[in-house]
Amino acid sequence: MKIAIVGTSGAVGQELLRVLDERNFPLDELVLFGSSRSAGTLYNFRGKSIEVKELQHNDDFKGIDIAFVSAGGGTSLEFAGTITKHGTIMIDNSSAFRMEEDVPLVVPEVNGEDALNAPRNIIANPNCTTAQLVVALQAIENISHIKKVHVATYQAASGAGAAAMQELENQYRQSVNGEKPTVSKFAYQLAYNLIPQVDVFTDNGYTKEELKMYNETRKIMHSNIEVSATCVRVPVMRAHSEAIWIETERTISVEEAREAFNNAEGVEVIDNPVNKEYPMPLDLSGKDPVYVGRIRKDLANENGLTFWSVSDQIRKGAALNAVQIAEYLIKNAD
Repeated sequence: MKIAIVGTSGAVGQELLRVLDERNFPLDELVLFGSSRSAGTLYNFRGKSIEVKELQHNDDFKGIDIAFVSAGGGTSLEFAGTITKHGTIMIDNSSAFRMEEDVPLVVPEVNGEDALNAPRNIIANPNCTTAQLVVALQAIENISHIKKVHVATYQAASGAGAAAMQELENQYRQSVNGEKPTVSKFAYQLAYNLIPQVDVFTDNGYTKEELKMYNETRKIMHSNIEVSATCVRVPVMRAHSEAIWIETERTISVEEAREAFNNAEGVEVIDNPVNKEYPMPLDLSGKDPVYVGRIRKDLANENGLTFWSVSDQIRKGAALNAVQIAEYLIKNAD
């Protein structure tokens, strides 16, 4: 098994290295690719030092079984043909191919079997907020069809990459020292603030991030589910949170919902309000599951439930989900 990572130096690329090692992924050789700027950098993996090769339009991917690509949509679009032309399966972390009809969009706990039909040898990883959402939704969908979802996201700085995390740290330090905070990665200062905009606005007033949650959820779940999202950037370093309201076809009790969450693959329940126990990003950064808590009836909807969810978006929202797709392919290979 020969594996490649494209975009090794980024936050997701670095997490891919950790996840492959932690999960003892069955590989015989790992090849690392990056930009001309990253080429020549050395990374340690399982006791071996591996040098990053420059990504070029050549035959470097010949013999590579699976390539994890996390170098931005432009790179994915430009190099997809080069990466896949010799039969390599490209698991892509960008938004470039997610809504293409002939490219499966996969969260293994929900629609793993879709990964087995990839005519272009490309499998798309969903948006991080969508991945977290659908893992939780599938638990309820298993017991009653979900008609509508309203979701407000509380997205950590890490969703915008390593530089954004550094910027948030710097802004806090600058503020404490009486300096004017440097603003580069976000539209406004994030420290001590909330920014109700993730990605650019579209004509209907929703941002691209919010529309991704609508479109990707429907594709992954093969459902007519309606999703209305408000995405907010918050001054948290890592792990996204979501407040979720759902309307199901039949009335579901809190106890039934909790049991469904407890039985769901990839979900862990932290729900003990009496003892102030609920998921929080500070506690759950670096962990794999989608955590659910504050499960309760929606007072405004007889068939409604509401709950809170936290998940590390660099792991389940990106690197971990990509590796789980590869594991699914290996497990179900002919």
